[in-house]
Amino acid sequence: MMCLGPSRRIGHRSLMGILLLGCLLTCLLYRPTITWLLVLAKHFQAEHKQDVTVLVWHWPFDHPFKLNSCRSLYNIEGCHLTDDRELYSQADAVLIHHREIKEDLSNLPQEPRPSFQKWVWMNFESPAHTNRIPGLEDLFNVTLNYRQDADINMPYGSLVLRTKEKEEFVPHKNRLVCWIVSNWKPEHKRTWYYMELRKFIRIHTYGNPFNKKVSLSEYRMIVASCKFYLSFENSVHKDYITEKLYNALKLGAVPVVMGPSRENYEKFIPGDSFIHVDDFRSSRALAKHLLLLDKNEEMYRKYFKWQRIHTVSINDFPIQTACNSCEYIRCHPENQMVTELYKWFWEEG
Repeated sequence: MMCLGPSRRIGHRSLMGILLLGCLLTCLLYRPTITWLLVLAKHFQAEHKQDVTVLVWHWPFDHPFKLNSCRSLYNIEGCHLTDDRELYSQADAVLIHHREIKEDLSNLPQEPRPSFQKWVWMNFESPAHTNRIPGLEDLFNVTLNYRQDADINMPYGSLVLRTKEKEEFVPHKNRLVCWIVSNWKPEHKRTWYYMELRKFIRIHTYGNPFNKKVSLSEYRMIVASCKFYLSFENSVHKDYITEKLYNALKLGAVPVVMGPSRENYEKFIPGDSFIHVDDFRSSRALAKHLLLLDKNEEMYRKYFKWQRIHTVSINDFPIQTACNSCEYIRCHPENQMVTELYKWFWEEG
């Protein structure tokens, strides 16, 4: 895969390589000595390294994954992922998942960092659920995050344009509103809102807090059978829009979202593909609107217009994120440093 797109700018080393290629072609016209040709060719090859090695320092959430799938799964060339720490001194980058970092940083690489090596900070939890460990400032070179302004932006999912238009498909429904939740805390905004909303409309609930564990296949069946699914995030932060939204879209339910602003959501998905709790002055007003849509099939089906030209893609964490980090490192040889990680993620997020 070529280094293209808005996040794949041509660095100064790449420009130098292009100039050297021009020099090489010019020299060929004037039949230079073999020595000059070899010097120029070696320099050009060094400036345009095709293969990079990324060392996965910790298995994210202690779950190993296949390290040789970047080309077959995502058409990403020139990527060598490894978990062999003996290759630390040769690795072009070290991928570090925030969740596994110890408070005293003792489980990070202790050897001196090679001058060419980049450290990638990877994190997909919200600021409210990410431990603010001291000592991370000026430690990393690259951010890999769901935030749109991260160096490597990896949202939980996305809508992808279809190759050709098709009719929307709405699965058979026998439930009105559903919610499947595992992380239940009374202080969460979503918990309070659910407790209010259920006073005005029936909500089918599943998950550990309701003593109704569901398997993956059951999860898919339940969401598909619901007209509306409560895609409530556990905390409200910029760009923090998780698989709760994309799974509902993919499985054919209309997501009722709680998270960042409607404007933020509309940077990721069409405004007529979801319902935002902030659009209603109260949970009673939201319930009234959902009951109205339940009785009006034409109004309800309008929430599926996006299906005609889009399909849902969900990020395959962590293998896809690791492969994308490898591609970024190959396409961005320029020096860089994350100088204000705390301000950027915890204070501005």
